[in-house]
Amino acid sequence: MRPLQVILLAALSLALSAGGAAAQDITGIWNRGDGNARVSVTRCGQAYCATNVWIRDPASGEKVGHVLVMKVKPESNVVLSGTAYDPQRKLSLSASVSVKGDSMTTQGCVLAGMICKNMNWTRVK
Repeated sequence: MRPLQVILLAALSLALSAGGAAAQDITGIWNRGDGNARVSVTRCGQAYCATNVWIRDPASGEKVGHVLVMKVKPESNVVLSGTAYDPQRKLSLSASVSVKGDSMTTQGCVLAGMICKNMNWTRVK
């Protein structure tokens, strides 16, 4: 193989393994669509950590400082998918995150996708 072919194959392989396109950035501060929470999404190693920074009703069981760890990778230029872990509830779930500008939709599923919940978010900053 010629050097140019090796470089092109390596670049194609890298693009395919990354999902073919870079997904939009999910880091930032997000308001939950129901108005009951605000989270800060940051990188934490190879994952993303969504940390509650404001909760409207602490009696709901949600608390400031609770973290959801998401191990998601680009599936397309707007969707990331993978898994999430909630250490407070000791709950693992499949997760997908769709981002378009300052709007985000998350979906978490348990029991092999039999029970799922969607949530809409708006980026604050």
